[in-house]
Amino acid sequence: MLTAIIHGMLLALGLILPLGAQNVFIFNQGASQPQFKGAIPVIVTAACCDMLLILLAVLGVSVVVFTIPALQTTIFIIGLAFLLYMGWSIWKSKPAKLDRRKASLPAKKQIMFAMSVSLLNPHAILDTIGVIGTSSLGYTGMNKLAFTVSTMAVSWLWFFALAYAGKKVGDADHGGRVLGIINKLSALVIWGVAVYIALKLFHVA
Repeated sequence: MLTAIIHGMLLALGLILPLGAQNVFIFNQGASQPQFKGAIPVIVTAACCDMLLILLAVLGVSVVVFTIPALQTTIFIIGLAFLLYMGWSIWKSKPAKLDRRKASLPAKKQIMFAMSVSLLNPHAILDTIGVIGTSSLGYTGMNKLAFTVSTMAVSWLWFFALAYAGKKVGDADHGGRVLGIINKLSALVIWGVAVYIALKLFHVA
C-alpha cells in the first residue's frame, strides 16, 4: 500500500507542478485577496474538480468523453470561451494601492473561473486520463484506493500552499505593482492555454 501511496503522490506532483492556467489563477487569487480566507472558494473548487477528474479517470468513465467527437468539440469550445473571458477579466483588473479588495474576484467568479480552468481544459483532462487513469490500472482493492486518495490529497495540499504563497507576495506588495504584473502574467498564461485549446479544436474539426 505504501508503494501505491508514494506512486500516486509523485504522479500527482508531476502533473500539478508545471505552470498552467489553474496554478496561475490560484496564485493570483491568493495574492489578490485582502485575507487568506478570501481565496478559499478557488482552492476548494479547484481541489474538488481535480478530485472529480481523478475519480472519473480511475473508474474509466472519463475515457468516454474522448470517444464522442461532438462532446469533445463542445468541451473545447466552452473551455476556449471561458479562458478568453477569464484572461480579459484578469488583464483589465487594476490593483488599487493599499486596497486589494478592488483587485480580487468575488467568490462566485472565483468558483466559475476555477471550474473552467479545471474541467474545461482538454490538456488537464488528457493528462489525468493518460497518466493517473492508466497508472491506476496496476492496482486493485485497497491499493487502488490508497493510490487514488494520495493523488487527491496532493491537489488539496498544493492548492492551499500555492494560494498561501500568493498571499505572502501580495502582503509584501504594498503599492500594488507586483500584483499588477502578476495579473498580466496570469492573463497571458491563460490566453496561452486558450490558444492551445483553439489549435486542438482546429485539429479535432
